[in-house]
Amino acid sequence: MSGWDASTQWLVRARHHRKQLACCCGSAGCALCCGCCPKFRQSRSTRFMYLFYFTLVIIPCCVMMSPSVMKQMTEHIPFFEDFCKGIKAGDTCENLVGYSAVYRVCFGMACFFFVFCVLTFKVNNSKSCRASIHNGFWFFKLLLLGAMCSGAFFIPDQETFLNVWRYVGAVGSFFFICIQLLLIVEFAHKWNKNWTAGTVRNKLWYASLSLATLIMYSIAVGGLALMAVFYTQWDDCMDNKILLGVHGGLCVLISLAAISPCVQNRQPHSGLLQPGLISCYVTYLTFSALTSKPEKVVKDEHGKNVTICVPDFGQDFRRDESMVTWLGTLLLVVCISYSCLTSTTRSSSDALQRRYGAPELEVARCCFCFGPDGEDTEEQQNVKEGPRVIYDEKKGTVYSYSYFHFVLLLASLYVMMTLTSWFHYENATIETFFVGSWSIFWVKMASCWMCVLLYLWTLVAPLCCPSRQFSV
Repeated sequence: MSGWDASTQWLVRARHHRKQLACCCGSAGCALCCGCCPKFRQSRSTRFMYLFYFTLVIIPCCVMMSPSVMKQMTEHIPFFEDFCKGIKAGDTCENLVGYSAVYRVCFGMACFFFVFCVLTFKVNNSKSCRASIHNGFWFFKLLLLGAMCSGAFFIPDQETFLNVWRYVGAVGSFFFICIQLLLIVEFAHKWNKNWTAGTVRNKLWYASLSLATLIMYSIAVGGLALMAVFYTQWDDCMDNKILLGVHGGLCVLISLAAISPCVQNRQPHSGLLQPGLISCYVTYLTFSALTSKPEKVVKDEHGKNVTICVPDFGQDFRRDESMVTWLGTLLLVVCISYSCLTSTTRSSSDALQRRYGAPELEVARCCFCFGPDGEDTEEQQNVKEGPRVIYDEKKGTVYSYSYFHFVLLLASLYVMMTLTSWFHYENATIETFFVGSWSIFWVKMASCWMCVLLYLWTLVAPLCCPSRQFSV
């Protein structure tokens, strides 16, 4: 009996190792690699793996932008100098530090996602050969990603490459920001549409809509008031006063436009919830822009340099560089990863192309934004390769593979430009990540105005193009 038990255990282990090998070197789902992993839909597990690779590249980029971390590594790792000389990166790996190194690594990562963007173009069937490459072969893809990031350091004519790639990164970052702004506007319309559909069956949804609208406007008005108190002074900070006045006026403008009779005739479901959410986002971007402005220093009556137009706690906040920097970097990676996931769902892709579901098919939910991509049917769970992976793409792809890689490509460029402080790259380090610069300030200002324009366009478009069908 003991021999039979030993044989059974050996077969179980062999089967487990075969699944791991199929995941890393074959087309099996990546959840099979880990025996302790919960059940995963194949569509989600694949996206999480690509985001894991994305994060693996971002971490060394942050280290490359941190001279203090490199100094600590030189002092505390005995073989560090020998390793640097062995890979011909300088005595202390100085060739792997600074904005140029980040440009090269992000170039390799962008090329990686570009290859898969082209490879998976027009893939609609998850059983095709190209879909198998997208959903499996993770070990080989990790080697390919490492080879591309390393090979970028051997590009000749460094100065020309960096100058050209900088502008490519700026353009790609602009499109990534546009996608995020479109999704913010789409989220506002989707929220209002879902909860408004609930009022047909239950009048309590009116109370939910009213409460959410009140909270949104309270946050927006309170935020603008606090910024007026802390970021302006009675006899100075005129630029901050103008900025707050303009953005407050924009919030009033979009609110009046949303409930205007001409808009209501074409879009009966348009209300104050959408402009309330957009106003909150405008308030956040305004605050973020004000904190990104270079500090304004003047001399007081005693001849001492004094920083104005910035709250006292804001100066202390900036001085605690290490904690703020790494928490901010972590938040950046999390937000970008979430954006990449949400922007590539089928519903978001349809919304970006102005395709919305019928209102009568809407089912009101409090957590509507976390709806599944597909249902866990028995057919999906009864798979021959084990219960770890739920194959939810048997009848077709749940999301656009090519578009997902395209968004990650743009995210790579956005991270590159953000870590290197956009066009103030010469003295950029991760320790000065939250030190203000005019480049970051104007990027956030442009994002704010573009968000307002996009929302206004969703209101005005049905009036300008009455022959076209717009469903919001």
